[in-house]
Amino acid sequence: MINKIKYILLLTIIGFTLSSCKSLYSTYQRPNDTVAVDSLYRFIEVTNDTSSIASLPWQDFFTDPQLQSLIKLGLENNTSLSVAHLNIEQAEIALRTARLAYIPTLNAVPQANISNFNSSTTQTYNISLAASWEIDIFGKLRNAKERNKMALEQSKAYKQAVQTQLISTIANSYYSLLLLDKQLSISKRTESNWQENLRTMQALKRAGNVNQVSVLQTQANAISLSRSIVTIETQILELENSLAALLSIPSQRIERGEISDTKFSSGLSCGVPLQLLSNRPDIRIAEYGLAQAFYATNESRSALYPSITLNGAAGFTNSGGGAILNPGAWLFSAVASIVQPIFNHGKLRGQVQISESQQEQASLQFNQAILDAAVEVNNSLIQLQSAQKRLEYGVLRTSVLTEAVRGSKILMRNGSANYLEVLTAQYTLLQAELTESSDRYKIGRASCRERV
Repeated sequence: MINKIKYILLLTIIGFTLSSCKSLYSTYQRPNDTVAVDSLYRFIEVTNDTSSIASLPWQDFFTDPQLQSLIKLGLENNTSLSVAHLNIEQAEIALRTARLAYIPTLNAVPQANISNFNSSTTQTYNISLAASWEIDIFGKLRNAKERNKMALEQSKAYKQAVQTQLISTIANSYYSLLLLDKQLSISKRTESNWQENLRTMQALKRAGNVNQVSVLQTQANAISLSRSIVTIETQILELENSLAALLSIPSQRIERGEISDTKFSSGLSCGVPLQLLSNRPDIRIAEYGLAQAFYATNESRSALYPSITLNGAAGFTNSGGGAILNPGAWLFSAVASIVQPIFNHGKLRGQVQISESQQEQASLQFNQAILDAAVEVNNSLIQLQSAQKRLEYGVLRTSVLTEAVRGSKILMRNGSANYLEVLTAQYTLLQAELTESSDRYKIGRASCRERV
């Protein structure tokens, strides 16, 4: 009867142990309380089309051949991207090391001993191989391996984040240069018109049609425009220097096209919300961090359970006689050991609580990363749509104002309008052309933000 009770107790303890260990071998799953991404878009048409901006390669999105050349050069030379690649190599080594923990360790242990007692010399030797193998019953090695695997995936996501940000920064700088080029071209053309206006105003003053104040005002406008041209040229040089540094090349002129020729792929939807967000490397970095915390918690829990290690040795040893070459014999040994934490159990339990708290922090950071990414995606898509609509109106406005300038000049020659109306029309056209260029730049910038 007593033996039967012992048997039942033993089975109960084994069952309880196995049930408590079940969580140690669980695989990471995305938490159920994760933010629902389907409700994160506002004023944006969401479709089930998987051919969205999220899956479009950058070569197909940025079609300008000169921009593509700059991006390729940046991907080859950028220092931050090279550092990210080295981080991946380090994570791969750490994962290989974690996997090797499953394999028994084998060490050569040659020993020799010479002792002298009462004028008697004893020479002994032992040449053996010692092996040790920890049996991963409670998942400590398995969770360590999975944690390192998630660290590797996180480092890959980080490299993609660096690469994506690099592409976006290069493209943004490129479009900024195109905008400055267009502003410089408009300003120089307008400067020429203002110089002509100044000469006209001086002639009108000599004819007594305008006063000196009008001449000085026109001259001040021309000087102000010349000053802005110097500022734009300085900005172009500084931006070229910054872009060259980003590409890891000496400062030089950056070859580029014109902003009016810039085209982007049209007819793209934002696609499936989860796909558009999950393709972002910052989201994957946050989730891989959560997965690492999950396996770290399991690893700290497994430290509460016994460690079972098998040790064995095999070698050849002499019999302990006086001569080193005396006949020897083979020596074999095998030991199984179990180490159960007792007095440090409180310390290990505290580590479990710390790991659980860190896992909760990682979960909160993951949810916040989704929310932050959704805000950026919303803003970028809305800005892109808004800039495209403004550009349509801007092109129409520029066309109308161009006709207005031409018409005001005709009316002035016919005496139906004064020269002030011509100046006003030209100034309004200048502002409209600059605004149109700015809208084209904002389309490029919003497109860059979408690709991040």
